[in-house]
Amino acid sequence: MEDFFQVGVITSTHGIRGEVKVFPTTDDPRRFKRLQEVILDTGKERLVLEVEGVKFFKQFVILKFKGMDNINDVEKYRRASLLVTRKNAVRLAKDEYFVADLIGLEVRDEDGGKIGRLQDVIETGANDVYDIELDDGRKLLLPAIRQCVLEVDIEAGYIRIHILEGLLDL
Repeated sequence: MEDFFQVGVITSTHGIRGEVKVFPTTDDPRRFKRLQEVILDTGKERLVLEVEGVKFFKQFVILKFKGMDNINDVEKYRRASLLVTRKNAVRLAKDEYFVADLIGLEVRDEDGGKIGRLQDVIETGANDVYDIELDDGRKLLLPAIRQCVLEVDIEAGYIRIHILEGLLDL
């Protein structure tokens, strides 16, 4: 299971007082208002930063970090990811999962036999779609609905599914 979750990516600086413009990669950008700290992942190192201020501008979040008070302090972090720990992640409702925890899980049929592996979760307007690579080399796009997803066991590392008639027809 993942210990860190990406919540945004710094796209650019904002003004000259050390603020950054962040493209949110979380379902709810308003969650930034409740964050006290984030982890800045530069690719080479991870720095814990205290969030001092949060504003919203169009589809972006404008963040101000404590101790970074001018443009020179933040300019070098362009394109860096902002992460939160699992402890600071949003609370999930029953039958909700973090995408990072689902990817890579073994996929089993109704009887428990291994049939493939979950490669990706595609977010659509209505419901998510699981991109499954089957053991026979085919690809299955399975809607993540109760009729298809029978059981998810993150700890045991598998998803048990029912394939609706017609989903595997070519």
